[in-house]
Amino acid sequence: MDKISRREFVGASLAATAGVLNASKSALGDSENGREPSQMKVGLYTITYLGIWYRGDALPLKDVIKRAKQYGYDGIEIDGKCPHGHPLVMSKDGCNELRKVADGEGIEIYGLAGNNDFSSPVTEHREAQLLYMRELVRCASELGAGTVRVFLAWPGVTQQGQLASYDLSRAMWQADHKGFSDEEVWSWCRDGMVKCAQYACDAGVTLALQNHAPVIHDHKDVLRMVSEVNSPNLKVSLDAYIMPDHSPQAVRQAALDVGPLQALSHFGGEFKREADGSVRGPDYYSVFVQAMHEIGYKGYLGYELCHELPKVNGQTVGIEYADQCAEAAAAYMRGLIKTYAA
Repeated sequence: MDKISRREFVGASLAATAGVLNASKSALGDSENGREPSQMKVGLYTITYLGIWYRGDALPLKDVIKRAKQYGYDGIEIDGKCPHGHPLVMSKDGCNELRKVADGEGIEIYGLAGNNDFSSPVTEHREAQLLYMRELVRCASELGAGTVRVFLAWPGVTQQGQLASYDLSRAMWQADHKGFSDEEVWSWCRDGMVKCAQYACDAGVTLALQNHAPVIHDHKDVLRMVSEVNSPNLKVSLDAYIMPDHSPQAVRQAALDVGPLQALSHFGGEFKREADGSVRGPDYYSVFVQAMHEIGYKGYLGYELCHELPKVNGQTVGIEYADQCAEAAAAYMRGLIKTYAA
């Protein structure tokens, strides 16, 4: 994930943003004119505490649930990697026990996040990914999680010691795909998604395809795949922070294009409290949340901290940095959603 520049963080394109917001407010009306209150919720994606981006161990899922409760989140999305939500560590009894813990804290387990790659030129690799996704959908059903986030392609991460990096895995992905056409890769991904959509149908689960590179370039690619798979169990996870164009017009139009297909969303970045207690974020998030309200989205906006983190005195920051970001991110997004809770 690209880091947010200071200019973008503080106030880039203010004039354009104001124009889009005013136009949207005019279309939506206000509380006096019968505007429906927002029903969006704030979630915590457990990749934030997987122990591969900060210095320190992964936080057990039961403790992540407690953090979510403490920081004011409504639910959690469990990452489908060890030691959190991979099928290798998620037995049926374990799923039932975790659901009881979450219920006791008043935290919803709303999703499970797949880390699948159907783009590999190697047939056996794609078949292994199908098995992973079939079992992940099973886990989601046992957890009572209605949604599974999916990719078309995911290069993965490599770890040196404990800490993760994208650099090597992305280079490997590019090398593996040399000599294969975009349409060949697309067809492999489509075949994988067709099978996964059937798994989801059988389990009563919805798949949410994220607008994530490398095979997907923008939300139009997501919508194309959803159309070609043609299953009611495959919908969209449109995420603003990975859009190629963060202009207010582009962000709002993408949301309108996706419309009722939107089933899940995420937001990312490094958040902190200012001296006055406020939390700032990129301008495009306010445009995105307003557009989500406009299309009637009632699901989760899940926070994720999923990139290489700063170093202090030569060492990558520890779990306390993840805590700081998670607490501030929840406050930030609750504030944006509250704007539409009239």
